[in-house]
Amino acid sequence: MFVLICYDVNVQSDDGRRRLRKLARQCENHGIRVQNSVFECVLDPAEWELLKSKLTKTINPDKDSLRFYYLGKKYDTKIEHVGAKTVVKVEGTLIL
Repeated sequence: MFVLICYDVNVQSDDGRRRLRKLARQCENHGIRVQNSVFECVLDPAEWELLKSKLTKTINPDKDSLRFYYLGKKYDTKIEHVGAKTVVKVEGTLIL
């Protein structure tokens, strides 16, 4: 499944900055950063449930927010990119 994960973390405190870094690391381990707080992830249902659980436990729901957009299997037809960043195929081969 293709999931777009977006978050907004209140970073006015050291704890908020720690939550932000932790969320970013968790998302980087499972997807590609397409904007500062936006990640594209292709996950199987078990991976998704585990990641979603980690992310929701990391945030402070009184100060932070998470959004999950489920784009399904035919997500290529639902995404349009304009601008400077290089587009990376989420399911393509990645060479580091």
